[in-house]
Amino acid sequence: MSALRSVRRPGAARLAARAAPIALGLVLVAGTSASAAVNLTRVSVDVYTDAQAQHRTEVEPDTVAFGSTIVSAFQVGRVFGGGASNIGWATSRNGGATWSHGYLPGITGNGGGPFGQASDAVVAFDAKHKVWLIASLGIGTSVDVLVNRSTKGGVAWGKPVTVATGSNDKDWIVCDNTATSPHFGNCYIEYDVTSAGDSVVMRTSTDGGLTWGPPRAPSGGATGLGGQPVVLPSGTVVVPYESISGSVAIRSFSSTNGGASWGATVVVSSIRHHGVAGSLRESPLPSAAVDGAGTVYVTWADCRFRTGCPSNDIVLANSTGPSTWAAPVRVPIDPVSSTVDHFVPGVAVDPGTSGASARIGLTYYYYPNASCTASTCKLDAGFISSVNGGATWSAPTQIAGPMSLSWLPNTSEGIMFGDYIATAIVAGGNAYPVIPVSRAPAASTFHQAMYVPAGGLAVTGGSRAASAAHGHRLTPQPAPSLPVTAR
Repeated sequence: MSALRSVRRPGAARLAARAAPIALGLVLVAGTSASAAVNLTRVSVDVYTDAQAQHRTEVEPDTVAFGSTIVSAFQVGRVFGGGASNIGWATSRNGGATWSHGYLPGITGNGGGPFGQASDAVVAFDAKHKVWLIASLGIGTSVDVLVNRSTKGGVAWGKPVTVATGSNDKDWIVCDNTATSPHFGNCYIEYDVTSAGDSVVMRTSTDGGLTWGPPRAPSGGATGLGGQPVVLPSGTVVVPYESISGSVAIRSFSSTNGGASWGATVVVSSIRHHGVAGSLRESPLPSAAVDGAGTVYVTWADCRFRTGCPSNDIVLANSTGPSTWAAPVRVPIDPVSSTVDHFVPGVAVDPGTSGASARIGLTYYYYPNASCTASTCKLDAGFISSVNGGATWSAPTQIAGPMSLSWLPNTSEGIMFGDYIATAIVAGGNAYPVIPVSRAPAASTFHQAMYVPAGGLAVTGGSRAASAAHGHRLTPQPAPSLPVTAR
């Protein structure tokens, strides 16, 4: 396939349908699903029955760890036209040993809220105000950015605060948790305004997500999607995102004054991307994390290291300053001569490590054979790690699969397990990717739910050396024409 990518919008489309309310409480979910080398524990399941959605399905998780608490959030009951029946959550308060799970109140009709669907769930923790936050999109006559708050350790959630109304997409949230930072306790939310040509904006909260300041754009503006803000120990905020203005690229911008203003964007790297087979919904959105000294790591799917662009590797670029970046390197999951296609990475860094001792965990999905079709493609999930800042990597581990594409829900933008995933590392401990895993449907009922590796995955090193991008000329990518409504 061509290196030119077909952009598929993440998120949710506007739908007017309302789902009947269902009373739900906390549930402890246990069980396992078949995987290649790892025992998996099911931590959530779609319990809804509203006619608008494809049940049982759960897609697109984000996962964050702070202390011994791990919180994940995701779509529950995927709707073909966009969004889902509600947002679900799964929380462990003992470092991944046991999990509770539930569904957010006040968003869709399933939780007593006004919206037809919900999408793009993202998690953050505010250490100053001791509150967990889940940001999402509420989809009705408008697409609003919302934040549900938990002051109960991520196991009980209040109704959402409205951050922004209008036509919005692809939110992401983070908080400044460094006690010595001049902006300790600030939380930052990023999203793009689809009615304004996907203009990227930021808002700041100083009170644990109760109220949010005005929208502010980077100097000179930015057009794109998929921004993932991270906060350095100094309090500087860096926001990598996928730029769709001119040549498609990963760009970033930053703030050094607590979000009062944002600097101009800079290029992280151009993108060369192989559109994956089988009508799977996928694009090279970035996944970002920061180490304990403030180095930012950004990963995405890119085919630059493979002659003719037949499949993607996961590539990684790290910052050399708030506005400067090293050339991307290839994460050495397998040889460049392999038939494997890798995509949708979720990267994490142990927050207590940095530099040449940074512990990195990377989860990703892949096809063993890039040249497959919708009926023959087999989808797997994998994990690889480094204990020296990405200089060398462990051998990869298959953590789920193979899954047939017919086991996944369909959408107006392709077959879906998620536009993004995430990995969380408990400080000094194991990695916990909460990921969607499917098995064969029973008639019209899917069997796709959220699973986590039992006990987590060890973050280890190895001798697989990353390769730099020297000598590769990248072909500029034209900016595609995008719709102005969220998906």
